[in-house]
Amino acid sequence: MQFFRSINKVEAMTFDLDDTLYNNEPIIQRAEQALQAHIARHHKNAAALSSQDWQALKRAAIKKDLRLASDMGQLRRVVLTAALANTTPEKLTTELKHDGELSEAVEACFNCFYDARSDFELADDVHAALKAVSSQLPLIGITNGNVNAEKIGIDGYFETILHASTTRPMKPARDMFDEAAARLQIAPKHILHVGDNIIKDVQGAVNAGYQAAWFACNRPMTLANEPVSVLPHVALDNLNELTHFL
Repeated sequence: MQFFRSINKVEAMTFDLDDTLYNNEPIIQRAEQALQAHIARHHKNAAALSSQDWQALKRAAIKKDLRLASDMGQLRRVVLTAALANTTPEKLTTELKHDGELSEAVEACFNCFYDARSDFELADDVHAALKAVSSQLPLIGITNGNVNAEKIGIDGYFETILHASTTRPMKPARDMFDEAAARLQIAPKHILHVGDNIIKDVQGAVNAGYQAAWFACNRPMTLANEPVSVLPHVALDNLNELTHFL
């Protein structure tokens, strides 16, 4: 554990999820593979799309509605709808969006991905750390992703989990930090946010008046390799060190 700033009394903590509590990239890769296998079985036209085609649909969807950049679930549904309807997000019509057969197919694809995306178990030491901290302090999750917290067994540690969406801009925007502080009814200067991303988590937390603990489970924690513009209050060697602040 390395301190970069003095720390106020910690009365609550907020947590990023992806790449803080678990390595997210291989999980997403497996989920994408499961989705593509489902599409190959059921939707031959969409299965013929290249990775570049899928990226183009994604860019087009965000261009049409910038709010989708903060909502991974809704963005995926829009892209799947366009792919399965063999059209583009700009040309999606109300009739297509509300076509029952298409909607069911899109939802089946989405559920295939979402189930696989949340099909993993956290390490025992992560559960131990969350259990120890949540037994004495209120916790709130703040994530740009859409993992199913109940399925991976962490929902019981948190008062609530805030997910970025079309109405909640993703980190580093301060909206979810402000909402968490309001829900906790605790001054931001007494909340410690734990996250792996120097910009989205550390900079976002500090800009919202929080204290920031940097911890990445998916890569070597070398500040020289990170896009640092704001230092965290503390860098952790492991999540169990959070008990130091209890």
